[in-house]
Amino acid sequence: MRVYEAIVKGLEGVGVRAAFGGAGENAAGLMLALKHSKLIRPVITRHEQAASFMACGYAMYTNRLGFCFATAGPGAFNLFSGLAVAMSDSYPVLAVSGYASMEWRGWGSLNETSGLNRTPDSQAMFAATTKKSFLLTDPADTCDVLEEVVNTAFEGRPGPVHIHVPENLTHRGVEVRGFRPVRLDVAPVLPDPARVEEIADVLADALARGRRIVALVGFGAVRSGAGPEVKRLIERFRIPLLTTLDGKGIVSEGHPLSVGVFADSGHSSAWKAFREADVVLCVGNSLNQHATFNYRPDLFEGKVLIHVNISEGEFHKAYPPDHALLSDARPAVAALTEALERRVGEVPPVEVEGRDYEARHITHLTGGIHPGQLAQAIGRMLPPRGVLLADAGAHLAWLGYYVELEEGQNFRKAGSFGPMAGHVNGAIGLKVAHPDRTVVVGCGDGCYSLSGFELMTAVENEIPVVWVVFNDGQFKLIKLFQLVTYGESALVEFRNPDFAAYARACGAEGYRVETLSEFEEAFRAALASGRPALIDARITRWAVPHYSPSPDGVIAGLVETVEERLRGLAD
Repeated sequence: MRVYEAIVKGLEGVGVRAAFGGAGENAAGLMLALKHSKLIRPVITRHEQAASFMACGYAMYTNRLGFCFATAGPGAFNLFSGLAVAMSDSYPVLAVSGYASMEWRGWGSLNETSGLNRTPDSQAMFAATTKKSFLLTDPADTCDVLEEVVNTAFEGRPGPVHIHVPENLTHRGVEVRGFRPVRLDVAPVLPDPARVEEIADVLADALARGRRIVALVGFGAVRSGAGPEVKRLIERFRIPLLTTLDGKGIVSEGHPLSVGVFADSGHSSAWKAFREADVVLCVGNSLNQHATFNYRPDLFEGKVLIHVNISEGEFHKAYPPDHALLSDARPAVAALTEALERRVGEVPPVEVEGRDYEARHITHLTGGIHPGQLAQAIGRMLPPRGVLLADAGAHLAWLGYYVELEEGQNFRKAGSFGPMAGHVNGAIGLKVAHPDRTVVVGCGDGCYSLSGFELMTAVENEIPVVWVVFNDGQFKLIKLFQLVTYGESALVEFRNPDFAAYARACGAEGYRVETLSEFEEAFRAALASGRPALIDARITRWAVPHYSPSPDGVIAGLVETVEERLRGLAD
């Protein structure tokens, strides 16, 4: 058995069912091994970066390993963006890439990345973007190395891993003898019972004294499958639920205790509930930039912060918790609920302000579709269990604010690494992993232009994703930042092709819409088509997303911004 055949067989054994990669000479043996696999579906992309994003999409809502591959040198380097996403967003992903022959090391051969004699050092680069990276030098180590990296990908907070396979290990006559199945044996991260009891005492005391508690829940809880546990906790103890953007849908956003999204582009009702809280129970979130109003130093002033997270490192960032619970979200919430049950009797109803009034009423006077109304329509029409992905850009704020998810639906924004087009392409991997779920991407025209050519990959492989392009011919978020920061904008406007015509030329469904009713008709047709589909939605340039740099509200945020600018002038 050859090295790549052993790798494919080992991956089959741990449940990998899809491989996303770019063609190349150093990956040729892997491509052949995948051709003969009866279990793994290979998808060859136009660009290796898309393959890494697709592997992230495949792992996003599964407990399976995302797998991507590339040839040596430039092809391998194209995987870095997706691996960085997997690192920041906690996706278990394995990348396998080629490597120049070891006997030519340091000679400057084609695609050499040894770090010797003016060649780039790919070992250092992959080590910087993964939890663990290996250079395989002996075919006898193949199963051991594969087993170690796969287990590392799933251990603790999931993340990416990598294997270099030198060209000389793929030559005729080089065999892996004594193949053995890969053992996946990852211990769950369970909460310390003593720490659970300690935190339960704090929460029980707060409830007894009538102090206000809110739960702030993020993607870690979604990934853990903690929805039922979170719902039971908030219902039993009458705790208002706030979510991060990626926590949307953990419990139906129409639930009486659901207050909305807590972020700088979130809901006023969530900001108000947070301001009034005495205790904040954070579950499965990292308290990152946009969820903390640019790491606002006084955010938790006067509050007790209880933080539940699978990663110890999250407790040592901007906001050290008063009480930390190292655990996967689902067993942690279940344990806390059980401990509270023993301490707390009936809890009186709480007064909870629902979603903002303005979330459902939009005044629109200019030409083009209002992006908020476009987002509302997507939310209304998204089928049960549908997944909505948003890429980096202003459209993300519209979707996060105006789409209201039901239980079983999911929303995912571009994560902390935040690459444009990460979800334009990641959606293809997500759909491969979940062929029974509707997958819709909301993306800006800038994001789509960056790598929308992978639509051809979706068509060729019959992967029915729906892309909705928010088309206003500009980098809106960058323009807004320039105007707020510098008082002028530059180099942010561009001309777009006819995206709908492009989609049809690729063999997909393509629709161009200029009114809300046209969009609803096209979206309905795209969902029913069962084919890859693109909707070019012409939106107005004049709408500005709901945003505040302060959890005290938009007006307070504007005042703070003006005061900060005046202080800068005084200095």
